[in-house]
Amino acid sequence: MSEPRSTAQHRRRRSRTALAVGVPLALTAAGTFAYGGDLGVLGSTALQASAATAAAPAWAADTADGFASVNSLGQNGTYGGRGGQIVTVKTQAELEKYATATQPYVIVVAGTIAMNPVGKEIKVQSDKTIVGSGTAGHIVGGGFFLGQGVHNVIIRNLTIRDAYQGIWNDKDHDFDAIQMDGAHHVWIDHNDLRHMADGLIDVRKDSTNVTVSWNKLSDNNKTFGIGWTENVKTDITIHHNWIRETEQRNPSTDNAAHAHLYNNFLEDAPNTSIGSSYGNYSRGSTKMVLENSYFQGIKNPVIKDSGASIVQRGSVFSGTGGRNESGGSAFDPKAYYSYGLDKAADVPGLLRSGVGPRASIGTTAASTRAAAATTLTVAQDGSGQYRTVQAAVNAVPANNPSRVVIAVKPGTYRELVKVPSNKPHVTIQGTGGSRKDTTIVYNNASGTPKPGGGTYGTGGSATVAVEADDFQARNLTISNDFDEKANQSLNGHQAVALRTAADKVFLDGIIVSGDQDTLLLDTASKDRLGRVYVSNSYVIGNVDFIFGRATAVVDKSVITLKKRWNGTSAGYIAAPSTAANRKGFLIANSTVNGDVSAGSFYLGRPWHAGGDASLDPQTTVRNTSLSNAIKSAPWTDMSGFSWKDDRFAEYRNSGAGAGSASSDRPHLTDAQAANQEVADWLAGWTPSAS
Repeated sequence: MSEPRSTAQHRRRRSRTALAVGVPLALTAAGTFAYGGDLGVLGSTALQASAATAAAPAWAADTADGFASVNSLGQNGTYGGRGGQIVTVKTQAELEKYATATQPYVIVVAGTIAMNPVGKEIKVQSDKTIVGSGTAGHIVGGGFFLGQGVHNVIIRNLTIRDAYQGIWNDKDHDFDAIQMDGAHHVWIDHNDLRHMADGLIDVRKDSTNVTVSWNKLSDNNKTFGIGWTENVKTDITIHHNWIRETEQRNPSTDNAAHAHLYNNFLEDAPNTSIGSSYGNYSRGSTKMVLENSYFQGIKNPVIKDSGASIVQRGSVFSGTGGRNESGGSAFDPKAYYSYGLDKAADVPGLLRSGVGPRASIGTTAASTRAAAATTLTVAQDGSGQYRTVQAAVNAVPANNPSRVVIAVKPGTYRELVKVPSNKPHVTIQGTGGSRKDTTIVYNNASGTPKPGGGTYGTGGSATVAVEADDFQARNLTISNDFDEKANQSLNGHQAVALRTAADKVFLDGIIVSGDQDTLLLDTASKDRLGRVYVSNSYVIGNVDFIFGRATAVVDKSVITLKKRWNGTSAGYIAAPSTAANRKGFLIANSTVNGDVSAGSFYLGRPWHAGGDASLDPQTTVRNTSLSNAIKSAPWTDMSGFSWKDDRFAEYRNSGAGAGSASSDRPHLTDAQAANQEVADWLAGWTPSAS
């Protein structure tokens, strides 16, 4: 199935050996950025290929979004092997045994499986979830085939690689990572697909109701082919995929009834031997909606046939050239399913840290907790057990011994929420397709008068206040929309969206939005430890908007800088008030950006709360992309305390806002950085979704 392309644009692949086993830790959205549970390497109590029964882990109940979620062809959504036995496989024979069985299975791949013969594509049958155990699940030299009528299949968290036979555009070795011919209701999520002989994903012969999300597709000639039939039947959603160092089919979509592409990152990396011949291609009679994607260096980034349609909205094109086409009428994706869009400018940072296999999806302990969890539902329209989030919190028993999940249906909940210290193990989770679908918002500020007299103060202004240990939040937005401009006469404009004063707080796949003092990461008292892990999230603000005395990690996230109420650009990201001999803030593997002026923001400053000279504030920013908004001398003093007397440093940052080491910009040595990893901050706690 060759594609038309310019010979001049074709570049020969350099010779290479097979890539090493192992994938760097990825975000996820991000996980949840659409990726709900956690899945680590299974322990000795995990099921082996004997297929003994066990309680299903939380991630085994995850279901697809996009067109794979639509009720059609007798299949209501895509949930894979949910309800079937969970088996762990480490050999090709074991994988093939369960993947080809007629009954449902959740199949956990817990090692590297080299396919024999090379190019072998295991014929997966219906009602299967095939998922990698952490980053350990590798399929080498082969892949999967889903034939006519196969349905309800999930392929997640795997690395599928290295069927390449040394010939570019190989016609003799039709080896794909995932191929489907006439399948339906398939979800391909959080995989790393690369270096195959033919395509990475082929969706052919009227396959439909397919969603492809949060994958890294790279190092290949043909990335992603859809269609190759005279019928116009395929419905497909492609979102949050990073496509880089590929030549063609990025994707190529032929005769698709509905193709919805959004928040993808297409990158033609410089100084490589592979160049793009085109990006998104709408062929035949395809109707395509393309939204908020990012095209970097791609030749002919968007092209269409004369009979095809493309409706474009909100994408970014950087360093692209050649054809960029749109036209015709398409469809409204929201008529089929709900979804939320990330800003196109945020997509590269979000996907670099968010795609591919995740390291932490479920352990036996996490599964047990999930099985024991109680779920309380919240819905404004009365379809849940409670109409407000606080009412559900109030219903949690004091000193509850196990997880309580407060599932909040989409909507805007204008209320104050407090989780008191005697209600541990609470999760507040939005149930929408996007973290933007569910919002908890209020507008108190430090100087806002309280009904009983006095003012709220900074900590008391929080929209959501968490004082209970082992708290989790995911897939929602927490906001403080205090209007500074309209309240200039008010004394105290600090307005907190989220305050935590507890230990083992896990914030995963959320948005925390405000202006000054957005996210207060605190502890119950100065002598108490308070560990917080923020992952796959957005934090938005302008002045000291990540602050407090907690031991906190902001990992694989986007920190968005925001102009002040009067339109000026000036601010500070971090204001730690760390106790001596304790770790403060670590910002790692993240992106700092925003629509603000160059050189207008500091990375941080030392907050000696109450003038306490015994404090030793700390912030380390490492392996993070910094926009040009960051000042060349990125740290500054605060309230008479010099930042040079405290602990502020960088390590291997990138982007226009990064800079070389100097007395005004300290960098960690490699030896120092080895002791400032995420695990060092978390001190024996491994956050896992439950």
